[in-house]
Amino acid sequence: MIIRGYSSQIAEIVHPLVVVADDDPAFRMLLRVNLELERYRVLEAANAAEVRQAMTDEAVKLVLLDVKLGEDDGIELARELRVSQPGLAIAFLTGSALEPSDGEEIADAFIQKPFDLEELSATVLRLTR
Repeated sequence: MIIRGYSSQIAEIVHPLVVVADDDPAFRMLLRVNLELERYRVLEAANAAEVRQAMTDEAVKLVLLDVKLGEDDGIELARELRVSQPGLAIAFLTGSALEPSDGEEIADAFIQKPFDLEELSATVLRLTR
């Protein structure tokens, strides 16, 4: 039985919604499959415009955000999200030598590519609680 007005809140508690933002479709799929196996709901985004569109869903708890999101700057997008979505958790995905101080004020976590799936799981669990 679904109680009107509470179904999305219940789904949010049971299955947090995560946005995976990376310009590499194979990498997005890898993250999506692994997160879905852990019972997360996942939206994929290939660029900043798609991230902004995904943010229209009020249930988003976490954005896993590539620092170099194709033509877009992930750090600038994260700054924008901090203003428009206070309380949103943001974890940077990076294959470069990004120093935490480069995005320290806006990122809740840094995940270095290639990453260990256990590290990813632990980080996502911590940020979606």
